[in-house]
Amino acid sequence: MRPVASRVKRTYNLNPRTVHAVRELADRYGVAASQDAVVELAVDELRRLVVERQESDAWDQASGDPAYTAEAEELERAYAAADRETWPIDPA
Repeated sequence: MRPVASRVKRTYNLNPRTVHAVRELADRYGVAASQDAVVELAVDELRRLVVERQESDAWDQASGDPAYTAEAEELERAYAAADRETWPIDPA
């Protein structure tokens, strides 16, 4: 079995403005330790935003689904007493 590489070399054709921005973020602003790290941070952030948007869309759709709304209300009623016992409104 071959070991899995921790890094993979890839080549992308980027707009010169993007290349400049990556260099600037790494060198001038110290956003990350290297240009590779800047790109990784940017991709991670973009992925997080996409996933959050998809989850938000799913919740929006669910809120308009009568079956989901009924189930959520049923669960809220079922656990209301336990919530009052364990989840104080005023934590002070």
